[in-house]
Formats: sequence, C-alpha cells, structure tokens
Amino acid sequence: MLLISKVLLLDTRCLLLHCKVHSQWIYTGGFKFLHHTVQVTAVISYDYLTAFKHVEYGTEEYWALKSKVHLRSAERLRDLCCANRGTFIKVGQHLGALDYLLPEEYTSTLKVLHSRAPQSTMEEIQQVIREDLGKELSELFVSFEEKPQGAASLAQVHKAVLHDGRTVAVKVQHPKVQRQSSKDIAVIEVLLRAVHWLFPDFAFMWLVEEAKKNMPLELDFLNEGRNAEKVTKMLAHFPFLKVPVIHWHLSTKRILTMEFAEGGQVNDRDYMKKHGISVNEISESLGKMYSEMIFVHGFVHCDPHPGNVLVRKCPQSKKTEIVLLDHGLYQVLQPDFRLDYCRLWQALIKGDMPGVERYSRRLGAGALYPLFACVLTARSWTAVNAGISSVPVTHSEDVEIRTNASLYLPQISELLNRVPRQMLLLLKTNDLLRGIETTLQTRASSSSFINMSRCCIRAMARHKRSKAQSRRRRLQITLAESLSLWRLYMYELFLWTKGSMLVHWLTALLSYLH
Repeated sequence: MLLISKVLLLDTRCLLLHCKVHSQWIYTGGFKFLHHTVQVTAVISYDYLTAFKHVEYGTEEYWALKSKVHLRSAERLRDLCCANRGTFIKVGQHLGALDYLLPEEYTSTLKVLHSRAPQSTMEEIQQVIREDLGKELSELFVSFEEKPQGAASLAQVHKAVLHDGRTVAVKVQHPKVQRQSSKDIAVIEVLLRAVHWLFPDFAFMWLVEEAKKNMPLELDFLNEGRNAEKVTKMLAHFPFLKVPVIHWHLSTKRILTMEFAEGGQVNDRDYMKKHGISVNEISESLGKMYSEMIFVHGFVHCDPHPGNVLVRKCPQSKKTEIVLLDHGLYQVLQPDFRLDYCRLWQALIKGDMPGVERYSRRLGAGALYPLFACVLTARSWTAVNAGISSVPVTHSEDVEIRTNASLYLPQISELLNRVPRQMLLLLKTNDLLRGIETTLQTRASSSSFINMSRCCIRAMARHKRSKAQSRRRRLQITLAESLSLWRLYMYELFLWTKGSMLVHWLTALLSYLH
C-alpha cells in the first residue's frame, strides 16, 4: 500500500509543478483535495492488487470476489466524485453511461451521480447573474424559484417568469467550475497515468482526451444555445421534436435562459401511462431522430440520459412530443467516418460478415473487430453473425453481454484507445439510448433497425450524388434510392400487418372455423 501511494504521489509532483502558477488554489484547499484523491486511488489500486492473491483464477470464488471488489471500488469512486464535484462528477457520469463497456458494478453505482450533483446556494446564483448580466434578479424577472428544477455537475436550472409573462428556465453555471475544471482534468490525467503504470491493461487515457476537448465547449453556454438552434433547424421536419427557444438577451457563457418546457422523463413509464403516451411511439421517434443525426447529418447530441429527454402531450396540438434538453455536448462526425459507420451498420443489420470485418477495420478496430461489433450493437457474436435485425434480443443475451464487459475489460480498454476519438461519444450515446429502450421494454422492436437502414440508404445516396459527374448518373442514384426506400416501406408494412390485431383476429377466426 505504501509503495502504491509513493508511485501516485511521485506522479503528483508534475501536477504540483503545473499548479505553481495557481498558488492560491494550493493554499486554499488544493493539497487537501489532492491528498484525498490520491488516497482513494491508492486504496482502490491496493484492493485490486492484493484481493486475488489466494484465489484461483476462473473459479466461482474468484468471480464472486471480483464482483465484490468491483462494487466496493465503484462505491469509493462514486464518493470521490461527489466530494470533488465538477469535472469529477462529469467523468463519473460518463463512465456510468457505458453499460455494455464496463462491469455492471461500476455502471449501476455511478449512475446515481446524475441525481447526486451539487447545488449552488442562492447567493452564489445571484452573484453569477449579477456579474454576467449586470442586473439584480428583481430587475430581470417577476419571480425566480429558489429551489432548482434540477442540478447537474456543471450547472443548475431555475424556473422564472419574465416581465412580459413568459415562463423560462434559467441555467446557471456553478461559480467555481470554470476555474477548477482544468485543475481537475490535470489531477485525473496524473492519476490515470499512475494507475496505468500499475495495471498496464487499464488504458483509459481516452477519458482525459475527451475531457480536455469537450469540457471547454460544455462550459460555454453560448455554444450550447447555438447547438440547440442548429439541431432545431436540422430536424425541423420532425413535428414530434421540441427544443426550447433560447432567449439570447438573457444568456452569456455562464447563463442560458430558454423557454420552459414541462414533461416527464423518458424512462418514467407511469407518467406515460397516466398521460396516454405510447412507449413504442416514443422509442420509434427517438430512433428516427438519432438515426438522422448520426447517419445523415453527422451532428449528434451525445448526452441523451433520461434527465435530458422529456416526453409530453403538446399543450396546443395534444400530440406526443419529445423535448430534448442540454445541448452542450455534440459530436461532429467527419464525412469519411460517417459513411464507413453507415456501411458498417448496414452490414451488421444484414449479417454481412465480410462487410462487418472490412468496415470495422476501417474504423480502427483491427483484429478486435469481433469485439467491436459486439460492443457497438450490445449483441452476442452469434447474433451478429446471423444479422442483428433477424435475431430478437433476449434477457439471457443481455446478461451475457454485461458479464463479458467484466471478462474482456483489458480488450475493451485497448479497443477504446484504438478507435477514432469520434467513436467514443457515439458509443456512450448508443448505450444511453439502449438504456432507455430497455426501460421502455422496446429493445426487441425491429423499428429501430428500419429507421437506421432508411437513414443509411439516404446518406449513401446523397454521398454518391455529390460525386456523380452527370445528370443521368444522379437520376440513376435517386431512382435506386427510391426503390430501396420503397422495399423498406413494404417490409415495414408487412411487419405491421403481421403484428396487427386484425391479423390475429382473422387467424383465430379461421382456426375456429377449421
């Protein structure tokens, strides 16, 4: 234990040198923060190094013990994130979303961080508003609820009423997050390097790379507002999608004021039942929306956890709507990457194994392409070989995949370091969407594959048209696209007819007459 602590403390010397210019931070709690963080990391590392010394690998006793070590380590990590707040909670939430990539003990334990985020005091909120907008609350709002509607790792949201009577949601950044985030990332980087030195199979440096790239964007609420407006225009043809309108005159880098939209969380089945909202309709609409973002536009909302996806009946039209919140984290896919990703999913849906291998390798998976295909789809290799659209998801297969996340952690770690950085947020997004489908009990539905296929066909046709040299060739591509979409529509109609009550009734009647 002492050796591990020395290794970790040795690496923190680099961090302290890095922080010399921030001496005020060190004198006002930085050492205490570092000491606690290093201590928890050392305890977790020591636990993994010593727990299995007297247990034979592969036995039932070994796997039972490993599950216990995973669980207590996850609980220590969760408590550390809660204590350090800010970036630590954000990284913990990211890990908690990787259901099919990390052991279940970690994901289930870290998921609570979505509801354990810190809250700023009302005095702190007023100070941020005063500094950024130059006015007091009473000058800007008729009323401003002190209790936040929700608190996240970087900000919290308050309900307020403008002087013209409109109700708004005011998202205010926690005051210390901006200046603390770079130090938090530096600490995480040093500790991950030290842990990688102790456990070479633990190669999660991609976490730091992602945090360095994405944190400045997420801390700029003006960027979030621009993303919200861009996705609104991009998906304007979906009448079921609602993105709150931004009030730019009351928004800054640390404050985002937007239209207030009520609704129940997308995983709240009781709310849906009470308001007459179909879970199948919601699941299908989510699939359409995300397939369009990923395959057609390459501009992807990457944080669809239940708190950011609300469902409701529109107050005016009474039609079902999905309200998409928190537009700080988007992934922009490069055209070549997006097209290879399209081709890979088409191969996965059809069970085209040469295509699965070819496009997995082109996306950086190399010899780990079978693992990549299973990670991407959260399906077994047997299901991948058969074509994921033709083999329904079973509970036993789901359990198998989650168990394998623990068994193949070193290989998964290597894979995540190997694939393009664009893939990392897509994997997180896929897992969050699958989590919603699991809660809604719609994972076995074929509609998601049909929507994906439709968007892949459109994306590939658009790409071919852009490369075509003649009007005739462009017409041929458009006709081929229309034919493929028509076949898909007919297949969808066949599935609907097969599953409709009318067919069941006629089958029962014919059986009775016979």
